[in-house]
Amino acid sequence: MKDYTIALIAHDGKKADIVSFVMKRLDFFNSEHIKLYGTGTTSSKIRNAGVNKIVSLESGPLGGDAQIASRIVEGQIDAVIFFRDPLDKHPHEPDVNMLLRLCDVHNIPLATNYYSAKILVSYLRNKIDKKNIKNLGIYDTDTD
Repeated sequence: MKDYTIALIAHDGKKADIVSFVMKRLDFFNSEHIKLYGTGTTSSKIRNAGVNKIVSLESGPLGGDAQIASRIVEGQIDAVIFFRDPLDKHPHEPDVNMLLRLCDVHNIPLATNYYSAKILVSYLRNKIDKKNIKNLGIYDTDTD
């Protein structure tokens, strides 16, 4: 069964939103089929919210977005949830743009707000549930 690796990132003005999002879905984010990477303070706040297995990288301005981008290029990230603050300026905007571009280049699902993240998590949860049922021999339609 395929496990999924998700990168969790949030600009300062959106950190509370991503923590709230994750807390409502702790069962998913703590699932044995989910591996998590997070940048700096975001990963720390998510860990404090109850996620016990998130790999912390540098903060975005110190290269964390670039670290996530390199993992995308290496095929190590399956999805990105990045709660961006589009109304604020960010000193590391070139890194942010590179990360977004590499998601497109490598066909990595990217959710940049609460509702797109909700859809992405629902999709991944459904794929995990179908594979669990299929492994029990009960379900055998979708193969992707």
